[in-house]
Amino acid sequence: MRVSDALVWACAGGWLLMATPGAQALDAGSVSTKAPSSRDAFSLGFAAYKRGEKAEAIEALQQAADLGHAGARWKLGQMYADGDGVVENDYAAFRMFEQIVRDQEDDTSSSPNAAYVASAVVALAEYTRNGIPGTPVNADPSQARQLYSHAASYFGDARAQFELGRMLLAGEGGKANPKQAARWLKLAARKGYAKAEALLGYLLFDGETISLRAEPVRGLAMLTRALKLAPAKDKDWIRPLQEEAFSLSNEDDRRTALAYADQVDAGGD
Repeated sequence: MRVSDALVWACAGGWLLMATPGAQALDAGSVSTKAPSSRDAFSLGFAAYKRGEKAEAIEALQQAADLGHAGARWKLGQMYADGDGVVENDYAAFRMFEQIVRDQEDDTSSSPNAAYVASAVVALAEYTRNGIPGTPVNADPSQARQLYSHAASYFGDARAQFELGRMLLAGEGGKANPKQAARWLKLAARKGYAKAEALLGYLLFDGETISLRAEPVRGLAMLTRALKLAPAKDKDWIRPLQEEAFSLSNEDDRRTALAYADQVDAGGD
């Protein structure tokens, strides 16, 4: 299973530009009797990964992870989840993400580790939602819903808000609550999360599912914008929703919706 969050890894690279002198000395191959810190090891692992030397990266990242570095654990979890430089192993990824969450007691939503923790919680929710065959991780939608709720409310994670909205809408892992679902989808859509905007737009188009007054123009505009902005892999399910709404709209509503979508794309309200 792919658990992607390039922003977290990119942010890690930003502060690594200010690597400690110890990390620079190690990278230069100098001899030192002092064991590298978790940050030094992470710096080495990050640099090796950027060079494409994944075996070396894994060794250094594992050392940093053993010393409790959240970023190293997160990246190793990613690599195991994606089969990136290692044999794909979802259970190993799960264990890495689990370690991050277990050590989050001192982390707040504004701490340096917040992005790692939020991403790890979402990854655990995904694994818990579906289970990992042949491992102790069984499918538990109720627990997954709680994990998504934590990441959505405590960290404001857009993906968690979207997935929580979907579960509330479908009654997955607990009672259905369409109005609450719409609230979470709206929060994710405001962050530019295209999938949330697409689903919310579809719901607003008729309003019946979420017991609100129908807003067909707004709904069609949101669907149209989401279709433009979504990654290619998501366009396959967004396009039929947009085409359905488009076909059910009259000509005036279509023109207004398309103009509104273009206006927002250009930076308008």
